[in-house]
Amino acid sequence: MAAGEAHIEVRNVTMAYGSFVIQRDLTFDIQRGDIFVIMGGSGCGKSTLLKHMLGLMPPSEGDILYNGESFTKASPKRREGMRQSWGITYQSGGLFSAMTLAENVTLPLQLYTSYSASDIEDIVAYKLALVGLAGYQDFYPSAISGGMRKRAALARAIALDPEILFFDEPSAGLDPISSSLLDELIVQLKESIGATVVMVTHELPSIFDIATNSVYLDANTRTMIDYGNPTHLRDHSEQPVVRQFLSRSASAAGEVST
Repeated sequence: MAAGEAHIEVRNVTMAYGSFVIQRDLTFDIQRGDIFVIMGGSGCGKSTLLKHMLGLMPPSEGDILYNGESFTKASPKRREGMRQSWGITYQSGGLFSAMTLAENVTLPLQLYTSYSASDIEDIVAYKLALVGLAGYQDFYPSAISGGMRKRAALARAIALDPEILFFDEPSAGLDPISSSLLDELIVQLKESIGATVVMVTHELPSIFDIATNSVYLDANTRTMIDYGNPTHLRDHSEQPVVRQFLSRSASAAGEVST
């Protein structure tokens, strides 16, 4: 793909539950290598947009393309093939509680590769080491902290060296120090595997520290009202609600829900 060509394209997407429109006319690009944040106030449809991008919900109108190929119009088999180049983490981490960390990270490698058992064991050890969990292969999720579970989920998400990493509120439930460390880890992993990152978050430190681009979804007008680098939007957006959102205090930031 040529430099500057969009990795992900959202084109005229409308999201709705029956006749109730959540967001309409969403059109934006995500460039290869971006750390792209989907942001907005409570109830605006941030996580719903992520679900549409993941194919968990179909858009009422419009199209979503990856590497110039329509995901929305692709066959179920082709969509499954496209998903294999993605890594996904959820607010809760989404680890299987009855599996050790190693077994959790092993699962996608067993499902989607033909690596030998010994090769998989080496890859799993390496991925856990990348997220600072070397030596924790035999631990169960219940035996480690919330921050460690987030990192273990990230190790599973990067097991297949994905082109795109999706995060839904990755810092949810973490203290500020753990959240900052997770942000640093996301940047390091993005650079090491060359991934594009798409993230839903309301955390201002994350938005300003690591995001390269963003879109703001507005709950009142039910559409996107600004798009661009978050620092630029904070200082120069023509939309007062966007400037207010990005200039709010840290205490107010914690009160904004997804």
